Amino acid sequence: MTVPSKPSKPPFAVKGWHVAAGVVAFFALVISVDAAFLVMAYRTHPGQVAPRPYEAGLIYNAELERLRVQDALGWRAGAEARANGLNVLMQDREGRPLTGLKVSATLQRPATEQGRAVVALKEEAPGRYGADRALSGVWDARIEATDSTGRSFIAERRLTWP
Repeated sequence: MTVPSKPSKPPFAVKGWHVAAGVVAFFALVISVDAAFLVMAYRTHPGQVAPRPYEAGLIYNAELERLRVQDALGWRAGAEARANGLNVLMQDREGRPLTGLKVSATLQRPATEQGRAVVALKEEAPGRYGADRALSGVWDARIEATDSTGRSFIAERRLTWP
């Protein structure tokens, strides 16, 4: 006679509570990681971008108004880097040259203020203003023009000298 063997343990089977526990564990992990990131972000950044946001907003609004007035004026400026300096062409809305303007340019490097210079441009031909200045490399030019009645125009260009 044979002795009956012990019944073997049934193989593992995934039951409903296993799936439920896995889903709950997954979302608990995701929520806890998100909560940790939120707490770290909140503690390290107060949410304020500018030290004086109200004043920065007022300055920005004034700049927008200046751009609206300048757009209504209809002036255009073209700038080119020439071998011995800077050349600026000023035109009105119809493309006619603007004469008798007081034009200056602030030149500075894109990444640093080292070498920053303000250059007065003189009228060389109707609507064409220039200044002799030996430069090399890339420079940002802020061109400011004012007529005798006080109307002003500002243009910014990035220029490259050989």
